[in-house]
Amino acid sequence: MDPQQQFCRNRACRAYGRKGEGHVVIHGRAEQRYQCKRCRQTFAETAGTALYRLRTARAEVVTVVTLLAYGCPVQAIVAAFGLDERTVARWQARAGEQCRRVHEYLVQAGRVDLGQVQADEIRVRAVGDVLWLASAIAVSSRLWLGGGVSPTRDARLIRSLLERVWACGTRQALLLCTDGLLSYPKQALRVFRLPERTGRSGHPRMLLPAGLLIAQIVKRYTQRRVVEIERRVVHGAETAVAATLCATQGAASAVINTAYIERLNATFRARLASLTRRTRAGVHRQHTLEAGMWLVGTAYNFCRPHRTLRCSSPVDPAPSPRSSERTPAQAAGLSDHPWSVDELLAFPVPGVGIKKRGALPKWLRPATRVA
Repeated sequence: MDPQQQFCRNRACRAYGRKGEGHVVIHGRAEQRYQCKRCRQTFAETAGTALYRLRTARAEVVTVVTLLAYGCPVQAIVAAFGLDERTVARWQARAGEQCRRVHEYLVQAGRVDLGQVQADEIRVRAVGDVLWLASAIAVSSRLWLGGGVSPTRDARLIRSLLERVWACGTRQALLLCTDGLLSYPKQALRVFRLPERTGRSGHPRMLLPAGLLIAQIVKRYTQRRVVEIERRVVHGAETAVAATLCATQGAASAVINTAYIERLNATFRARLASLTRRTRAGVHRQHTLEAGMWLVGTAYNFCRPHRTLRCSSPVDPAPSPRSSERTPAQAAGLSDHPWSVDELLAFPVPGVGIKKRGALPKWLRPATRVA
């Protein structure tokens, strides 16, 4: 138990959402409870997480969620653990909501060096309908930047996806590579804008950053076979696009493509039965697909080391594969170690309403000086 990694769960408390300031102490090790010295309220270690107030053993829940995150069918889990299918669906929904909060708190904090971003959509077969799942990836770190689900592949879906991408990055140089869908360049030119600060009153002008680049690859088909590929630069200079491609994916493959997001889509198809082509396990509800998307995507970012992200040690140029493995979150600087699914489900995420205005109160200043 580490009190420095906990924050007060009382939203009315001044210390809500603040970590590492000395106001949280251990209240009971057997019950794994903490106490806030400001409001004197106690709270459980799992309060506000996916593991809060579960009647089943924590190890069993983590095992089931791990199997779901790596593509195990629900029917196999039901047969192996003797659980009800509705129980497994409820655990998946809670895990998906927890992963969404973790993603918005860590990934969408504006600290990711985007560089080149690729975006694409997946057509999902639903029961009596069709859904579309849109995703984006940062090529240099292989980080999944988020996704969205919609019954139609329209401008609203693309705009919501690009808004998540814009919230993740440092808002400097950005190259967006997509397929030939016209909604991407139209919505990108609206979303990827920054206010011009002049000191005058009123709404500032919204201007496109100088480092914004947009490129598309258009594939033409004949009898379901690609017969022609056109690569075009929609916004920016071709020399700048070529330089960004060389910096993010190497000089050997410095061409406009969507190979990285298509490979990530293949990972999603392998871990979500509803995304498999010609499947009989169609999606019944949209929120079920969203929960599975957040669970698979966040586990991909924080828990699963990526083979192409292995780093060489300065002492040993050829280290062992396991010691040099990194997750996309590590490559993006969001984590210092691969997470376990247990750590992901138990990670405390502050909600809205965090009070950060003004200087620290007097009761927090001595604890800060001692630390």
